[in-house]
Amino acid sequence: MRRTTLVVAVMLLAVTGCSSGQDASQNRSGQTGFVSGSGRVSTFAPDKREKAPDFKGTTLDGKEWDFADQAGKVVVLNVWGSWCPPCRKEAPDLSAASRELGPSVQFIGLNTRDLDKAPPLKFVQEFGVPFPSIYDPNGKQLLRFRGQKISASSIPSTLVIDKQGRVAARVLGAVTKDTLIGMVKDAE
Repeated sequence: MRRTTLVVAVMLLAVTGCSSGQDASQNRSGQTGFVSGSGRVSTFAPDKREKAPDFKGTTLDGKEWDFADQAGKVVVLNVWGSWCPPCRKEAPDLSAASRELGPSVQFIGLNTRDLDKAPPLKFVQEFGVPFPSIYDPNGKQLLRFRGQKISASSIPSTLVIDKQGRVAARVLGAVTKDTLIGMVKDAE
């Protein structure tokens, strides 16, 4: 009896741990292995912004990238996976926003759950993504954001981090170029 209760409890925790907090009645047909957000933007007033956790890693092209090296810049962090249909939808907008905003804003991807580098490298090439992505197949870097109201809990997710290293805005779900540019301008 105890074993059955424990198994049921673990299963319930696993299921509830994969939720974005959205209504259960929201249509999620066709989605497998991830929770896609609504694309709703959350912005945080300067006095309510939380410090972004330090994160770093090796990019898909084998270079080291460290958030600490970006001090004084607005940073756009996009969490994505090559297996994620909404990520494919937003990739052209992210690339266009990165090009339009230029080098004053540091874009960085956080590729997660791709256990082989070949699919995300193909994704980057296919969509002409001009910014690097940290390769995080096991989600270690993503876990740094867990437990905060700014958690990147669905894929894709995009965080805009202000020049002081605080999270200024978040989108859970696909983001558009215009929305992202507006979020960056509000964070500056």
